[in-house]
Amino acid sequence: MLRKRLNLKRSRLLDCIVGTLLLLGISIPSQALPTVRQGTQILLNGHALSAPWSQWQARDTGLRIGISDRVLTQTVGIQLLTTNTATHQPIQWFTQPKFSPNALSTRISSLRYLDLTEMAAQNGWQMKVAGSTLEINSPTANVRAIRQGKPAWGDLIVIELDRSTPWQTDAANQDVILTLNARVAFDILQQIKTISGKYVQWISVEPFGNQTRVRLRMINGIQPRIWSLAKPDRIIVDVRPDSLIERNVLWAPGLRWRQQTLAIGNNRVPVTWLELDPWQPGLSLKPIVPNPSSMMGIAPLAQTAQQAQATAAINGGFFNRIRQLPLGAIRLDGRWLSGPILNRGAIAWDGLGNFAFNRLTLRETLTTSTGQQLPITHLNSGYIQAGIARYTPDWGATYTPLSDNEIIVSVQNNGVVSQQPLAKAGSAGVPIPSNGYLLVLRSNQSIASALTPGTVLQLATSTDPSEINRYPYVLGAGPLLIQNSQIVVDPKIEGFSNAFATETAPRSAIAQTNTGQILLVTAYKKLNSEGLTLTEMAQILQQFGAMNALNLDGGSSTTLYLGGQVIDRPPNSAARVHNGIGIFLR
Repeated sequence: MLRKRLNLKRSRLLDCIVGTLLLLGISIPSQALPTVRQGTQILLNGHALSAPWSQWQARDTGLRIGISDRVLTQTVGIQLLTTNTATHQPIQWFTQPKFSPNALSTRISSLRYLDLTEMAAQNGWQMKVAGSTLEINSPTANVRAIRQGKPAWGDLIVIELDRSTPWQTDAANQDVILTLNARVAFDILQQIKTISGKYVQWISVEPFGNQTRVRLRMINGIQPRIWSLAKPDRIIVDVRPDSLIERNVLWAPGLRWRQQTLAIGNNRVPVTWLELDPWQPGLSLKPIVPNPSSMMGIAPLAQTAQQAQATAAINGGFFNRIRQLPLGAIRLDGRWLSGPILNRGAIAWDGLGNFAFNRLTLRETLTTSTGQQLPITHLNSGYIQAGIARYTPDWGATYTPLSDNEIIVSVQNNGVVSQQPLAKAGSAGVPIPSNGYLLVLRSNQSIASALTPGTVLQLATSTDPSEINRYPYVLGAGPLLIQNSQIVVDPKIEGFSNAFATETAPRSAIAQTNTGQILLVTAYKKLNSEGLTLTEMAQILQQFGAMNALNLDGGSSTTLYLGGQVIDRPPNSAARVHNGIGIFLR
């Protein structure tokens, strides 16, 4: 109760300060205006939705209310149109955008909010803040007719309404559910045909109080394109393989969201990507992991990005899905959370707009007090190989054996303090010294005699190529796709299997263009339903002017996140991943 009173007093104080400044004629930048309230729950016509919203004080027009733009597309049906201005977002919502486009002002923090204040008033919505919940009530529409068509390119459904109304889409397995804040009469239900179309197996229309639910069952993973038009107000459901809506949205200064269907040979590929200006003030990239205190764990990319307060993200490098451990390089703020493996491709960068793409090896050597040199095979890695592996506190508080018959050597202050043989993988964890590290001896018992308690050790670390060592951020995956504008795909040289080299799959990649822009790119399949080969992904990136490019973990891991939502696939279909690359705005 005391906290609520303090927050209320703070809110009123901010309102007074802003009001006084405005009366004095003092200009306040829109992004500097104080947030009065914000939350993550919306009650839309009595139905609870998880959606970030914000209320703030504007200079001239008083209190404003905005909702995260990605949420608006799912909860209200707003479509984002092309824009080169980050402060205003043109939209399509029961309009004819070619003749009378509407635009909503934006407010950008780690999320981007679209100001709904005028739009709500124009459409008769009532908006009220109740604690951490934003309540929205809109007039109920009526369904006038539902028409079906079978054009040559697919299936068409038109839902005519007597007024504009919010609508939502959800995907569940093969079904797409369209929910309208509209009533449907019994005689219209009787007219609905349930015969299958080219891509729609069946259609059902269900009244649900003041709502109507239209359920479509698709074949071959086809997703519909759904939008609204005016005069008359209607919702169009366009079911076709090339359903991707082309976008070119300057989402924030230095951050652009794009979608396009590109030609590859005799086929076409829907592609979604983010384009970043690495020199934009306030924009930065960093590796992100689900659990910063331990390298064990996987989570959906959206969850990891939200936890890290990243504005956008793409899935990163490879990992062991069963053990949930990394299989590649992750370097954050100069610390190796996980070392590279198998000379695989990696991207390295700093905070000044400098990037390097190359195959990467980390070389670590221990020198004993007797002058004996012992090579380290891997650092903080889930990859198992005979020899000596090293685990630091960045791995976590403890190390649990990954293979049978390991010998654990504890090193503190550059000296060996103990040895401990462990017979079984998965046995009790061994504490990792905060002022040292563990050495794990695998399949070579003779090495133990050189690492007896009391032995003084000197550690030397370098990278190949050596320039990578000066970059504070590194993320490894592979294979390298493009280098110096040439396709250099060679999975075998990076230790990938023949099956991996030849398979088709959804793909994720990060690239640097010849103008220095950074691209985070995902592509799932060609319009003929086949996935992409590594070379085809490289060819797509060449069309973007990529000078350097790295393949990231693909398949079910492929995920692109922006502003609170997954933007390239149904959110509930995204697999859990170990790490990613986050984009931060400050």
